[in-house]
Amino acid sequence: MGISKITTDKVKERMDIEEVVGDYVSLKKKGQNLWACCPFHGEKTPSFSISPAKQIYKCFGCGKAGDPIQFVMDLEGIGFQEAIKQLAQKYGIEVEEDETRTPEQDLQYKERESLYIALAFARDFFVKNLQSAEGKSIGLSYFKERGFSPQIIEKFDLGYALDGWDHLLEAGKQAGFSEDILLKAGLILQKESDPTRKYDRFRGRVTFTIHNISGKPIGFGARILTKDKNQPKYINSPETPVYHKSDVLYGMYQAKKAIRDQENCYLVEGYTDVVSMHLSGIENVVASSGTSLTDGQIKLIKRFADQVTVLYDGDPAGIKASLRGIDLLLEGGLNVKAVVFPMGEDPDSYSRKVGSEAFQTYLKENSRNFIGFKIDLYREEIASDPIKKANLIKEVVQSIGKIPDPILRSVFAKEAAQLLEIGEDILHTELNKTLLKSSQEEAKRASFDKEAEEAIQELFEPEVATSFQDILRIQERELIRLLLNYGAEQIDQQGLSLSGYLLEEVADVEFQSPVHQKILNEYRGHLEKGQNPSVDYFLQLGDPQVQKEVIDLITNRHEISTHWTERHQIFIHRETDDLSQTGYKSILRLKRRVVQKMMEEAKEKLKQGESQGLEETQIIELQEIYFALKKVQLKIDKELGIVIG
Repeated sequence: MGISKITTDKVKERMDIEEVVGDYVSLKKKGQNLWACCPFHGEKTPSFSISPAKQIYKCFGCGKAGDPIQFVMDLEGIGFQEAIKQLAQKYGIEVEEDETRTPEQDLQYKERESLYIALAFARDFFVKNLQSAEGKSIGLSYFKERGFSPQIIEKFDLGYALDGWDHLLEAGKQAGFSEDILLKAGLILQKESDPTRKYDRFRGRVTFTIHNISGKPIGFGARILTKDKNQPKYINSPETPVYHKSDVLYGMYQAKKAIRDQENCYLVEGYTDVVSMHLSGIENVVASSGTSLTDGQIKLIKRFADQVTVLYDGDPAGIKASLRGIDLLLEGGLNVKAVVFPMGEDPDSYSRKVGSEAFQTYLKENSRNFIGFKIDLYREEIASDPIKKANLIKEVVQSIGKIPDPILRSVFAKEAAQLLEIGEDILHTELNKTLLKSSQEEAKRASFDKEAEEAIQELFEPEVATSFQDILRIQERELIRLLLNYGAEQIDQQGLSLSGYLLEEVADVEFQSPVHQKILNEYRGHLEKGQNPSVDYFLQLGDPQVQKEVIDLITNRHEISTHWTERHQIFIHRETDDLSQTGYKSILRLKRRVVQKMMEEAKEKLKQGESQGLEETQIIELQEIYFALKKVQLKIDKELGIVIG
């Protein structure tokens, strides 16, 4: 069973590219389009463009492109049907089923959906347990002691796992879930010595629901409330098909809007730190959940803000052990600040101790950039130990070297020199050494990667297209670009459209590229019915190759400012100024390439014929064909103004 066409059509009518993409990345308006750092690959300068008018996105860095549905598919790693369902939920559209999927697709879809449903069931089960006698006396009382309000408990789906071996397992089976799905969701375990014996993973603990970016439960963290030294304080869900720890930050679903609005993300360590800060009125906060920061988590923060403020517990030894995280954040293109709490305090304990207002004031007054923070951390040690001071200078220089922006590097180098009381030229010399070393290492990696890529291509590419064929494809692509962008435009007083002219001129031409030939055939079919197909038609054709190529052909990275050109009286010729001439020249260039291809084929036949002993009349015929084609090429060259020496 698949999702019906009626549901799909409703979603397509309702969805908006800005709303959909805006759920995942922070967008900034520039000209007619919206821009962001690409969520699909790491970058420091935004090259990810969203066109609200055309309802498409395009990254000029990695080439990803599509409509809102394709965006959700690419980012969430899901299929078309799942993306439609997710967007339907976003816009409150009822999902109707239809028999369209293959059995294999249906099986994959059902398993993934079953995992989400099982995890949602577990969330509801844990939340409901707070109202049981055991849940009230243990779980709910713990949350109340920490000052967690009913609204906060509901906002974060906090709950309690009953103290027993199989409460969730039995409840899940009664609700119709198989043991296999509960296992794959990470909700139950099986005994190593006896796989037939299964039991609950979370028992006698308060639970913290982990959500994905769109709000679905994907895992749990659970805290023990007793002082059993044989049990870990926290246990977490394992990796599953829907939960990849390295790409998830606790609280991001609840925080993403506030992070965008505040243009800053507070980064803490634990679940309770996040919840307590929401209680204090600070919602732009996420937690790494006690694990080391990953590249995926850093990219997730970068989607919503360029600045991150790391909040450290009042434990100097612990802070020094976790300083590598700052370098990773800097390397990820983020501006980094830090706040340290008084000795023995963490965000959770300190916010409860001083109250919301004083807590917010403390964050503002004690926020330092990473340079001042690092130097303050070691100030007492370096005051009387020159060796430690030299080591700190090297460490600070290494951190500055991680910053991608050269202007920011220079600013921070100057500040570091002042705070460390050393010559700025000395610090710059060390910085240049660091940058040179990094550059050399990167060059080695790039060289290795290139060699590996070439070796793979040599092994697996059966045929490499000649430069001539590539040129012909480029010219075909240019004609398709004109067709898509201006096909419906009239180019003479008799009402001839550009598409009518172009398609008539290439009626007997077979394009080299299958995707361009497909677009051409689709366009021709519509034109025969008296219609010029819209760009939307091709975007919704259901062919990913066609969709990507169409977006590439209708999207421009740069826009010429009409305000600037008019102000300075600069007039730039545009292809739209005379479409008939633009179309004519494009056809001539394409025909020139086709003629050249035919000449190459004739030459090749002549070479083969001479070696294979063709009759003289056949050789003369091939020569006549070649010279006739040459005359056609020279005529085209003259029209195009091409001078051949």
